[in-house]
Amino acid sequence: MKNVSQSGTAWVIVVLAAVLVSIPAAAQVVLAGQWTGRYHEDQPDRLPGPELGDYGGLPLNDANRMRAQAWSASILSLPLYQCRVHPVDYAASFAQIRIWETVNPGTQQLVAIHVQHFAWGTVRTIWMDGREHPAEYAQHTAMGFSTGEFIGQTLKVRTTHLKEGWLRRNGVARSWHATVTEHFTRREDILTWHVYIEDPAYLEEPFFRNRDYVLNPTGRMGPYPCESVIETVVPENYFPHYLPGENPYLTEYSINHGIAYEATRGGAATMYPQYMEAIRRMPPPEAPAQ
Repeated sequence: MKNVSQSGTAWVIVVLAAVLVSIPAAAQVVLAGQWTGRYHEDQPDRLPGPELGDYGGLPLNDANRMRAQAWSASILSLPLYQCRVHPVDYAASFAQIRIWETVNPGTQQLVAIHVQHFAWGTVRTIWMDGREHPAEYAQHTAMGFSTGEFIGQTLKVRTTHLKEGWLRRNGVARSWHATVTEHFTRREDILTWHVYIEDPAYLEEPFFRNRDYVLNPTGRMGPYPCESVIETVVPENYFPHYLPGENPYLTEYSINHGIAYEATRGGAATMYPQYMEAIRRMPPPEAPAQ
């Protein structure tokens, strides 16, 4: 009887161990649901868009600055650009997002988390099954390739293979060399999204932004139809731009807000509080002669 009892006990232990292995070590927060963005933070940047020539607080380098100064808002009228989707590191900056999970029905292990953005109806997949990122020469897309892991109650996401995008809708670019790290943190009905962008081609230092969302249990995401049309008749192969020194709008932001022009050009130094001392020593902007 003793041997039988020991065998039975051992069998129970094996079964319990198998059950425990299938259960996550710690309960992970569930991000699934419909989330509505809060727009009081950085509202001018998120909805109407930033002003032309406003690069202050952005760690852009000389190459990015030159490209931004060549940008013309008329580019948005081109059919090619009218339905161009927002990249994954910018798409969540405004409007609604919807999150859901894919779970392996046999093991109940989390395979992927999906995020749909209202803007242009884009959907991204965050792989949670431990797969590796593809080779560097693999296809680059607006959503990129994302893998995630839970660090405590925060979802950490790493995204590579991004097509070229933008940091602001006034010509400030983000290159296809960038790596994006995100953190999604839920506190009851509030979801905070942090994005950290490293771009050796266009940034002197990493760029950081964050956004907040509130859970909307009864919300439903509507469609986002987009159809390109000819808005303006332009010459064949025409592409809106400004050559160096020809953009007449770069000083408007400086003059309208009384900020030294040099301070509006951006760069890593403009991100830090001590830059305020440097601004005080700069000459004030001068309005053009009438």
